[in-house]
This record gives sequence, structure tokens and C-alpha cells, in this order.
Amino acid sequence: MALQLRLGLQPSSDGLLLGAISRLSWQKGLDLLLADLPDLLNEGMQLALLGSGDRDLEDGYSRLAKERPGRIAVSIGYDEGLAHLIQAGVDALVVPSRFEPCGLTQLCALRYGAVPIVSRVGGLADTVDDVGETVSADTTATGFKFGPVTPENLASALRKANTWFHNRKAWQTLQQNGMSTDVSWRDRASHYAALYRQLVIV
Repeated sequence: MALQLRLGLQPSSDGLLLGAISRLSWQKGLDLLLADLPDLLNEGMQLALLGSGDRDLEDGYSRLAKERPGRIAVSIGYDEGLAHLIQAGVDALVVPSRFEPCGLTQLCALRYGAVPIVSRVGGLADTVDDVGETVSADTTATGFKFGPVTPENLASALRKANTWFHNRKAWQTLQQNGMSTDVSWRDRASHYAALYRQLVIV
């Protein structure tokens, strides 16, 4: 509610509130999200977007925000405070990158309880556990993955997330799974140390 009020979005807890915090570029797949948005907004979803980059994408998102007030809010530029508010306030964070060696946005989303919706590439594929096909409150998943990276597959993943969102128990399980995921170096460092010891012994 605080995020919706800050950005002028229609106050509502019934629709899936998506977030995107990104450089607006082809690599980050923000053109795919822009192509899908008109239909998705008609299905009750909202979007809070923060970022800057390619002028055509900045203009496209800004134009859509003017056409659909209350459904999409766009802030062009860099604002760390707003970035944290978006991570904390949205239901799901969209990261539709065409390639992504690591990615930190989805890791922040997990900690905040914003369910990540990511393309099945690089570090995004490595750090998000996909929900599969069945809505279940017993899942160990942490988010949604899609691939190949096309507008159609992104739209399908967003619609799947919307279905899960309306099963509140299942959605809360996804959030809790994400927030309890250890994305620190604590466990990873021990794996590296074990690998180095093994190589030295060999």
C-alpha cells in the first residue's frame, strides 16, 4: 500500500503488483515486458518500474504510464531508496534478461519476499527454483522461470504467477521459501575450499 500510494498506483491488494528495477536495455529484456504489458494490465496486474537506459524504452514505458494511470508507474533514473521500497512492496519482481552472468536483483527480491520471475539464463537460472506446473502450498520452489526468452514465454510465466498469487497460501509459501534461502557466501565458500583441497590432493 505504501508503494502504491508513493507511485500513484491504484490502491489494491487483489491484483498482482509487479516490480522491475533495471537498466532499460535489450540485454535486460525490458522490451519484452513492454510488449506484454497492455494485455497483462487488462488482467488486473500493476507494474512499478525504476530504471533508465535506451531512450526508446524510456519513452515507451513513460507513454504507457500516461495512458494507463493507476496501473503502471514509471520512475526514470536512479533512486536507491525507491529501489528498496519497490523490492519490499511488490508481490513479484520481473527479471527477463536475455543473458545474465550472475544477477543481484533476484537475490534481493528473495530476501524481501518479492517472488522472482526470471528468464532461464545464467545466474538467474542458478538462483531461482521454479514452481513447476502445479499450484501447491507444499512446494519448495522460490519463483518462476521461463525460456526461451520471448514475449510469449514471459507472458505465460506472468500469467502463471498471477494464478499462484490468487492462492494466498501457496503464494505465502513461495515468499517464505525465498526469504529463508541463504544466498550468502557462507556455504559457497566452503564448497570452493573443498574443491581447491581436492585439486591439490589430485
